[in-house]
Amino acid sequence: MKKICVLTGAGVSAESGINTFRDDGGLWEGHDVMEVASPQGFAKNPALVLDFYNQRRKQLKKVTPNHAHLALAELEEYYDVTIITQNVDDLHERAGSSYVIHLHGELLKMRSSGNERSILNCEGDIALGDLCEQGYQLRPHIVWFGEAVPLLEKAAAETQSADCVIIIGTSMQVYPAASLVDYALEGVPIYFIDPKPKVSKHDFDNLTIIPKTAAKGVPVLVSDLITKAQ
Repeated sequence: MKKICVLTGAGVSAESGINTFRDDGGLWEGHDVMEVASPQGFAKNPALVLDFYNQRRKQLKKVTPNHAHLALAELEEYYDVTIITQNVDDLHERAGSSYVIHLHGELLKMRSSGNERSILNCEGDIALGDLCEQGYQLRPHIVWFGEAVPLLEKAAAETQSADCVIIIGTSMQVYPAASLVDYALEGVPIYFIDPKPKVSKHDFDNLTIIPKTAAKGVPVLVSDLITKAQ
C-alpha cells in the first residue's frame, strides 16, 4: 500500500467555521498573537490567555468536519495516510483520520507549565489556579511562538517516507512547518491545494497546483487518487 503524507494548515479548518490563526493585521480573534500565543504573553497575563483558549475550545465544539476532512479520511481505505497538521482542532480525527500528527499542539489537551511531558485531556475550561500533580499551573497544550516543535522530527521522517505529498490550505510561510516539504524524496508527486497558491511549478519538481478551496479541491484529488489505486 502506497504512503501518502498530507500537510494541512488553517485553510482546511476555515471552511468549518474556525477563524484562521491570524489575519493580515497580525491579530487572532482581535488579539495580538504575541499576547495569546507566547510564553511571555502567558507570564504577563495568564488569565487572559487561559480565557482565550477556553473560548476557542467552546467554538470548536460548535463546528463539524467539512468535505476536505471527510475526503482525507476516505483516502485511508486505499492508502497508508499520515496527516501532519498545523491546526490545533480535532476535525481530522472527528472525520475519521486515524493517524494525525499535531505540530502545534491540541486544543483539547492541557499540560503542566512546569513539565511539558505531563499532558492531560481537556474538554472544559482551564482556570487560574488549576494545578498539575506537581503543583504547576496547567496551560493549553499549544506550541507557542518561541517554543520548540517536539513532533517536528517525527513529521519529517513521515514526509521522507511518503510516495506522495499533499499540501492543503497553508501559505507555506510558517516555519519550521513549511520546511517539511523539503524532506520529500526527489521525484515524489506533490499536490498543492489552495485558492490563492503562493507557489509555482518552478518551486518543486513534479508539482501539481489545484487553485481551489480545501472543501472543493480535496474531494476531487482524493477521487482521482482512489481511481488510480483501484
